[in-house]
Amino acid sequence: MFITQEDYIQISADALNILKQCNENNRLKAETRAMEEINSYIADKYDMTAAYATEDDKRSLLLIGLVCDIALYYMVLSLSQRMGYEVRKEQYEKATDFLKQVQSGKVSMNLPPITDPETGEVESLSVRIGTGTKNNYIW
Repeated sequence: MFITQEDYIQISADALNILKQCNENNRLKAETRAMEEINSYIADKYDMTAAYATEDDKRSLLLIGLVCDIALYYMVLSLSQRMGYEVRKEQYEKATDFLKQVQSGKVSMNLPPITDPETGEVESLSVRIGTGTKNNYIW
């Protein structure tokens, strides 16, 4: 999988306690859900399959942090006592706000762009819609 236990420990001091209380199946589901949520925001700009396929030191630290924060939030929701819920909710909201900025084009991430498999050229699936300035022909 893209995320390791060491990644969680590096992200948050309380992550180890959350991981101890959460079973392996719930952890994997939370990670998958987090990656799917991230994909829903930025998959039209970046090749997320290639981003998640990277290993070891080649992985994006920013992407690791986002996946961990979102996955920890979902893990806390599955716990009976919701230990550290407020902190996890705050980190989740920060992560989704950041993803919204990436989605709108205000921020970019160091991830592989979507490329055309035949030509190798960078593609963009996003379309920008808008109008020009309104002309006023009153003299």
